[in-house]
Amino acid sequence: MRPDYRPLSAVGLNAQAILDIDALPEATRERLAAAVDLSPWRRIVLIANTGPELWRAVQAAGVGGAHPIDDFSIDTVGRWWSGHAGGARCLRLYPDGAPIDLQALGRAVGWHHDSPLKIGIHPVWGTWFGYRVALLTDAPWTPTPPEAGDVPCLRCEAPPCRAACPAGAVGADGLDLPACLRFRTQPDSPCARTCLARLACPAGVAYRYDEAQIRHSYGDSLQAIRHFGLPG
Repeated sequence: MRPDYRPLSAVGLNAQAILDIDALPEATRERLAAAVDLSPWRRIVLIANTGPELWRAVQAAGVGGAHPIDDFSIDTVGRWWSGHAGGARCLRLYPDGAPIDLQALGRAVGWHHDSPLKIGIHPVWGTWFGYRVALLTDAPWTPTPPEAGDVPCLRCEAPPCRAACPAGAVGADGLDLPACLRFRTQPDSPCARTCLARLACPAGVAYRYDEAQIRHSYGDSLQAIRHFGLPG
């Protein structure tokens, strides 16, 4: 038994999975248990977006503020839960909840594969997906089987992400994060509000975000970099 996800999918929250807490990787479960009492809870509901539809729904709804995607996602999932959870309880882990390794959860359901950009890559969606809401619940819903699929990066003999990175931060050993961040914060950097390496990746091109969403997301991250400072 699983809930009806159609109201979520209709507004771009179109990837959903249920994880059995007891079946989580040991390190993931221990980290979560250190932050939250897991005894009342049985499952994690993980909700993500793929492609540009969520951003378009946020814009159509006229959501403003500093974090429109988070605010829209929280409100939408809250209303969906009230109408479709059959009285089950929930506790929000993300956003604004307990520390949680979203990539580990994504890996457990087959959404996340490692990429040279240090963001997850999916066989179909490429890098164009994002975790939006994670909930603990006491509902006895059937866990979602992990997706199977090839790792896109393993098929790349001459990865275009490396050649496209003007900072030279994407290499055979992965991402040189300090070099990436230094380049992004330079005056008139072409990477201030986008990622040319990410745009060069051929995986999931049909799911690429709208340019306005890309600018918004990378603008947020640039503000965070400037606020917290560059790594030493």
